[in-house]
Amino acid sequence: MAKVTGINISDKKGVIKTPIDKGYFKVDHGLVGDAHAANWHRQVSLLSQESIDKMINAGVEGLSPGKFAENLTTEGITLYELPIGTKMKIGEVTMEVTQIGKECHKGCAIKQQVGDCIMPREGIFTKILVPGWIKPGDEIEILRNGDTPL
Repeated sequence: MAKVTGINISDKKGVIKTPIDKGYFKVDHGLVGDAHAANWHRQVSLLSQESIDKMINAGVEGLSPGKFAENLTTEGITLYELPIGTKMKIGEVTMEVTQIGKECHKGCAIKQQVGDCIMPREGIFTKILVPGWIKPGDEIEILRNGDTPL
């Protein structure tokens, strides 16, 4: 079962995010209170624990959810293999995949602190279609035809 293992937030861009108990995700915005939230195509960032584990296995110490500035940490799903346009239901929220990976900006605090940043290769970005709350443990359902679970 694919699920959310962490909700992470920061009030500045390019920094490590802090875990929170639950998050409210708003249409045309993203995670309320997060620096990356705005009416654009990268409202919410997701990274899998499996991707983080690759960095741990490569010898990077002290990694935990939010260290790569992801809003949602997941497990049980290979996020970067989802096609753009894939719709997912997580908790009360429906979101759509808008981008796979990204170019890491120069002077990235995460890369400086961690030594490498896996987000540009394996992170994904979504926009919010249906608002609501997400909390750790919420199941991730891939929707077929936009509204029916696969």
